[in-house]
Amino acid sequence: VFYGGHRVCDDFSFEIRRGQCLALQGRHGCGKSSVLKFILGSGIKYEVPLDIAGGLKISYVPQDTSALSGNLNEWIRQNDVEEWLFKALLRKLDFERGHFEKRLETYSEGQKKKVLIARSLCEEAHLYIWDEPLNYIDIFSRMQIEELIKEFKPTILLVEHDKTFLDAVGADQVI
Repeated sequence: VFYGGHRVCDDFSFEIRRGQCLALQGRHGCGKSSVLKFILGSGIKYEVPLDIAGGLKISYVPQDTSALSGNLNEWIRQNDVEEWLFKALLRKLDFERGHFEKRLETYSEGQKKKVLIARSLCEEAHLYIWDEPLNYIDIFSRMQIEELIKEFKPTILLVEHDKTFLDAVGADQVI
């Protein structure tokens, strides 16, 4: 896998099966996010083809939250999210009701990350790909995310450096 013209990942292989949690770890710039973008078909250059099951539906939470803008209710409609479930998940992640009326640009990075995680959890997907989901997340919300993952056991591929979190969610493999 290449990032720009630079090879960031070589001789790399893994398999993830239904219900598993797999984590990618490594130093900054080693290609973790590039691997995720490659799987998502985001125009990453590669040498060996990717073997993905046909019809696979993926839900993605990026590291970057800068694309979030506008009114939350408009954003919900634009992203075809079930409003009651989405807001219930946000509340479970300690999101105050008063923030529902604020513009997304005014949210903290942690609040923006909660919006992206809640949206992902609302999506019916075969595979959930989360790139550093705990960035900017407070301890209470982190515990809630752990509980949601343990309860629903989604098939999840994530970039995460926190070993305690990975142990808590029962990561099957860390690469």
